[in-house]
Amino acid sequence: MTRRGVLLSCGAMLAACGGDASDGARVSVDVAPIMINEAFPFRYPASLWAQRVQGDVVLRVFVDTNGVPVADSTRIATSSGIPALDSAALQGASRLRFSPARRNDAPLAVAVLFPVLFRHPDAPPLPGDSALSNPVRRPDFP
Repeated sequence: MTRRGVLLSCGAMLAACGGDASDGARVSVDVAPIMINEAFPFRYPASLWAQRVQGDVVLRVFVDTNGVPVADSTRIATSSGIPALDSAALQGASRLRFSPARRNDAPLAVAVLFPVLFRHPDAPPLPGDSALSNPVRRPDFP
């Protein structure tokens, strides 16, 4: 595995099944934005990869009606506590692409909370990661 050991938690999550307009007002959506990148745009910092440092960053990203993050709109909603991981998450966010949120079949600009989980395959799981570590494969599942 390369330094691309970054996991994303189910793509973008809208807070409380709704979104925020650019002015912070709550809006309801019929369809949440879905990340459509073929490759994850986030890169582990090399020095932290070598040290097997892990962490979680939650970004707040304003996604426009074309599914593109609005320049300079991304913020750290929850820090990993490790500045280099937070910075890597912010840098990758500008390369995110989404199918836009929709309401009444029309595209809708919304703010999303987007978790970025930096995980190293040789490091122990972080608290709460038990589902991610060494999954047991049952015979009926490939």
